[in-house]
Amino acid sequence: VQLQASGGGLVSAGGSLRLSCAASGHSLHSNGLGWFRQGPGTEREFVAAISWSGSATYYADSVKGRFTISRDNAKNTVDLQMTNLKPEDAGVYYCAADPDGSWYDLRNWRSWGQGTLVTVSS
Repeated sequence: VQLQASGGGLVSAGGSLRLSCAASGHSLHSNGLGWFRQGPGTEREFVAAISWSGSATYYADSVKGRFTISRDNAKNTVDLQMTNLKPEDAGVYYCAADPDGSWYDLRNWRSWGQGTLVTVSS
C-alpha cells in the first residue's frame, strides 16, 4: 500500500491544522491506520491510531483531548485533526498502515507515507 500525507504547514501556537493521508494500491478496510511524528533531534513517536472500523481510537497522552483521528474507508483516507497546537507538536508527521503487534511501537507498522511537516510558532 502507498500512503501520501498532506496538510502540514505553519501555524501559530493555539491554532489548528488538519492532516490527511490517502492510501492507494490496496484496500485498507481491514487495517489499522495511524499517525506518528518526529521532532527535531527526537525519535519518531506514536501520536494516534484508529481501528479498521473506526470504533477504536488510541492517542498518545501528550495529544489526548487536542487531536482527533478519523478515517473514511470509502475514500481510503485517514485524517488527523489537531487543535490547540503547541510548539512541542512541531515535526514531521507520518501516516502508517498495517500494524502487526502493539500499535504504539513504530516497528510494528509495515507501510509508511513520506511525511508532512508541521511547524508551530510560539
